[in-house]
Amino acid sequence: LLDAIYYLSFCKSYFNAVDTQNIRHDQEYFSILGEMDTDTNKTDLIHCVQKRNQKKSFKLNKKEYQRLADHIGKYPIVMISPYDRDLINEGSDVRRRFIDSIISQFNSLYLDNLINYNKALAQRNSQLRAFSEQNYFDSSLLEIWDHQLIDLGNQIFPERQKFITEYQPLFNKYFEVVTGKKEAATIEYESQLNTHSFEELLASTIERDKALRFTTAGTHKDDLIFNIQGHAIKKFGSQGQQKSFIVALRLAQYMYIKELKGYKPMILLDDIFDKLDNKRVEQLIQLVAENAFGQVFITDTQQDRIEYLLNKISNNYRIFEVCNGTVNEIITL
Repeated sequence: LLDAIYYLSFCKSYFNAVDTQNIRHDQEYFSILGEMDTDTNKTDLIHCVQKRNQKKSFKLNKKEYQRLADHIGKYPIVMISPYDRDLINEGSDVRRRFIDSIISQFNSLYLDNLINYNKALAQRNSQLRAFSEQNYFDSSLLEIWDHQLIDLGNQIFPERQKFITEYQPLFNKYFEVVTGKKEAATIEYESQLNTHSFEELLASTIERDKALRFTTAGTHKDDLIFNIQGHAIKKFGSQGQQKSFIVALRLAQYMYIKELKGYKPMILLDDIFDKLDNKRVEQLIQLVAENAFGQVFITDTQQDRIEYLLNKISNNYRIFEVCNGTVNEIITL
């Protein structure tokens, strides 16, 4: 259910990037239909259909999008899930997606530049492979893609810099709220463009690119460095510190988008008991129940546990049970 809501915002699944793999084995397609109430008291109808071996169809108020990118950012959402641990434990591509998914929700030009950068990168890599397979090299064929990468990368880089500068204070605030401590937690934006121009990078790595058959320098190699007390949280952070770090990342993301958009995104808390101990979960629920946050969806495998925590806050709530694809509301006393 949370993934369906996520789909209606981002035009894709949070858990599986291959759309056709979200179709049940005994079915030919999946369909998601939802209504979004906006801050202008208007209700929008969103419909997504994916059929096997066909292009995904995405409609807003019965009008189909020609470009899915035009939908991104209209209905902002923040998801907190057990998979967030990948932000710390996995490679730089996961952290780049984290930055890109946030900036893209309020900056459509950034999203366009990112899409075009990745297309140019794929073409350059394809050309490098062709050179290797055909045992010849023509620099003029690479220059076409070099110019595009340089132009687009030089627009992507400062937007990421600006984002981290503005985002860091919000992250610091929520890390202190979540931990109850004043620990020095930092996020550092690591990019080859911090010290070299894009032109210099491509020129200096051309021999390596030819040998490896892919582009080894550029904004597609950027990373975020997560530190606590001056040390890498991946290596030296306790499990509790890592969990708190992730929650603070997401809460700061929520507030950053809210401040820029001027209205409250939805927040999706997926299986948070797998991520946090009971004390942190209670603290998190009390935090998102405050007026600063908008609509919240929470999943849990134990009804009694979540009901106990929800009864500790003054907000209205509703509980639904999802069983074998059927959703039923549970009437609580």
